[in-house]
Amino acid sequence: MTSPLERFYSIIPAGGIGSRLWPLSRADAPKFLHDLTGSGRTLLRATWERLAPLNGDDRIMVVTGRAHRAAVEGQLPELADENIVLEADPRDSTVAIALAAAILERREPGVIVGSFAADHVIRGDRLFRQSVTEAIRVAEAGYIATIGITPSEPAIGFGYIHVGDPLGQADAPSAHAVREFVEKPDAATAKRYLSGGDYLWNAGMFISRADVLLAELERNEPALHASVLELAAAWDDPATRGRAVDRLWPTLKKIAIDYSVAEPAAASGRLAVVPGHFDWDDVGDFASVAKLNSNGRKTDLAILGENARILSDASSGIVVSQSHRIISLVGVQNIVVVDTPDALLVTTSDNAQRVKSVVDALKLSGRDEVL
Repeated sequence: MTSPLERFYSIIPAGGIGSRLWPLSRADAPKFLHDLTGSGRTLLRATWERLAPLNGDDRIMVVTGRAHRAAVEGQLPELADENIVLEADPRDSTVAIALAAAILERREPGVIVGSFAADHVIRGDRLFRQSVTEAIRVAEAGYIATIGITPSEPAIGFGYIHVGDPLGQADAPSAHAVREFVEKPDAATAKRYLSGGDYLWNAGMFISRADVLLAELERNEPALHASVLELAAAWDDPATRGRAVDRLWPTLKKIAIDYSVAEPAAASGRLAVVPGHFDWDDVGDFASVAKLNSNGRKTDLAILGENARILSDASSGIVVSQSHRIISLVGVQNIVVVDTPDALLVTTSDNAQRVKSVVDALKLSGRDEVL
């Protein structure tokens, strides 16, 4: 009998455009393919390097769009051919994670899987791996485990996890039951969650035995579960995969795994949480990018871009430059400037979440060439 750690397999869903990071992040160059921290590594590459010490290069599966195959393989030369799952088109996180889990369960019955987004920033890799190791032990006991982040502020951009009683599991001493998953709150509710001390941010990480995760999906979305299993059965045979994808993919329901698995599992006592004490950010908008690159000091100006030519006088915020233009800032605070060869964004950190509305407007006007 192999140990839980030896049976662990990481899944990296690498999808989503990151519309609040337009015009930097686009359909052909999504958020996870960018270096948003100035580290010299894309978010995808950093995610791989964080996970590889847990399970080795040969036990990481990446789920991404067909259009991104070449870029992903260029970023991850260690990625085995059989461990890249190409989506015909995006179907949200349930399909990405459940299909990967079903493929792996067919290959290796009893496998424990963990899903970790390709486009988050984590600092404190050792603490991260400690939390994941505890979650793997919890998963072995039959729970679906998630990792919750201790809130540092009353953020309204994240979902929250209401922490329940300790599990009392000796090899996972910090694990607790989950009372409920909570949607993104308003400001007053977020302040109450922070002061109460029994809420964690939902970071979208899920660790489970593949068979347990799939059984939960079957309880809540039986039609989707059946289609995922049929796809997985055909996946490793090139002669059958294409026909199965053409027939089944258009019918797959778009639903986040929070709704199809996590929320109902919490309601029925099958979800556990391990608090994570590492720094985490989902880098959801340019205000987050500015914070990551200015050491949290609001008086700083963060600059991203290999050939950025910036002149600044008494200004703060962030400038992302992909052009060769000189950009001058004089006396502006919390500014966001994103300069690309064919599009320019100017806003403020306080309005960074509203960038998505620009993307929506461009879609409605048919200006897809800049998306």
